[in-house]
Amino acid sequence: MNQETGGQEIGGQEIGAVRHHVGGVWTDGAAGRTFEKRNPWTGDVFARVAAGDADDARAAIDAAEAAFPAWSEASPGQRQRIMLRAAEVLGRRRDEVRGLLAAETGCGVHFAGIQLDFCVTMLRQAAGLAYAPSGQILPSDLDGTRALAMRRPVGVVAAIAPWNASLILAGRAVVAPIAVGNTVVLKPSEEAPLTGGALWAELLAEAGLPAGVLNVVTHAPGEAGSVAETLIADHRVRRISFTGSTVTGRRLAEQAGRHLKRMVLQLGGHNPLLVLADADLGYAVDAATYGAFVHTGQTCMCARRIIVDSSIAAEFTERFVARAAALPVGDPRDPGTVIGPVINEWALSLLERRVREAVELGARLLTGGVPVGRCFPPTVLAGVPAEAELAFDETFGPVVLLEEADGTRDALRRANNSGFGLTAGIITGDPYRGLDLARHLQAGIVHVNDQPVNDEPQMPFGGVKDSGAGRFGMGFAAEEFTEVQWVTARQERRTFPF
Repeated sequence: MNQETGGQEIGGQEIGAVRHHVGGVWTDGAAGRTFEKRNPWTGDVFARVAAGDADDARAAIDAAEAAFPAWSEASPGQRQRIMLRAAEVLGRRRDEVRGLLAAETGCGVHFAGIQLDFCVTMLRQAAGLAYAPSGQILPSDLDGTRALAMRRPVGVVAAIAPWNASLILAGRAVVAPIAVGNTVVLKPSEEAPLTGGALWAELLAEAGLPAGVLNVVTHAPGEAGSVAETLIADHRVRRISFTGSTVTGRRLAEQAGRHLKRMVLQLGGHNPLLVLADADLGYAVDAATYGAFVHTGQTCMCARRIIVDSSIAAEFTERFVARAAALPVGDPRDPGTVIGPVINEWALSLLERRVREAVELGARLLTGGVPVGRCFPPTVLAGVPAEAELAFDETFGPVVLLEEADGTRDALRRANNSGFGLTAGIITGDPYRGLDLARHLQAGIVHVNDQPVNDEPQMPFGGVKDSGAGRFGMGFAAEEFTEVQWVTARQERRTFPF
């Protein structure tokens, strides 16, 4: 941390102050309050964080509004140079950031590497957005009229980001809007105020981003509402992006609708992985193990339901359960760890309660199900009844359900029998058949012969149904974070009828 931190260390990480970043200045909250963010593995204090409120949000909007005119007119070369320098800065701080991700969110070495690689690539791709076409010439039936459709930045963007893939999800929420000429107010989760918030302000400031283009306001647990509501209600905020739970996203979208504001929403997932009768069984087990348990099952893309053709279900189940039960559980800083701590005690108790409820309702617990310290072990259940919360709601953690399907048609029916529609995977011996089946899955993303956890900065990431609206991704930023303006010009006078 570069925010006037102290020198004391716990768990290998320096304890310091995570402060607001407003108008290019690190500042305490207007009310002067702070809270302690704790390491999910050790329980030690990771940082003392500014507990912001509506006043801090308004100050950040003031700064973003003031910075917008100059930044929206910045040259493509200036924007490009900043993004490329930011990629260099992040690459240079790679080891430090990996440690911060572990200490703040319990992120393991493997997934930290994924986040770092993604964000460096994202920044390099964002550098190209500065030179992307920003409009088109339109045909007109009026003689002598030249018509243009021009894309212009919207102004101030409010970005609300979660904790689970904190570096990626905060980065994509701010980098693309900034690259196309907007200014941003970022509200990170209270579980990731540094790696999902203040760190991005540090990186981009070091790269030369002008003051006020990116502003960060943090808040204490249970106090997100006043900051988020202020961002949504303020008339100067013209676009909102949110990544998080469907329950919260729906509530924020209702508020935004009252102010006629467009939102980009990436919400929860109850993602299916279909293993068809012709699948390579060994590969299917490998893919399912990774898709269900990467990052301790704490990503929106994880496979929550594995739907296996009944002809191979017995053998798949035996092999998959054995693999899950053998996954290493423990310290996220250990490169060998696959299952680290869940983010907090509430998340741990929710996992335990939902598994217990499913078993009481008749589900079969095949492995796991009982917390081990701050970790929840890989847990596999079969025969989960429809009324159990695990069967219909997203459960963030290393818990996966097995279902048997009576052929491909039944597998598709089961996969689509969900209010969610984020991502899905199909494992089959015939990839062309898989592509055809993908058209019948109600999901914004489908991966044939792969599991559901995939993302690249340039891809159109987003879901359907209760999994959200709009698409993140560098290639789609211009559509989501700009407005189209129709402009005409004439070289000669027009004749009017009266």
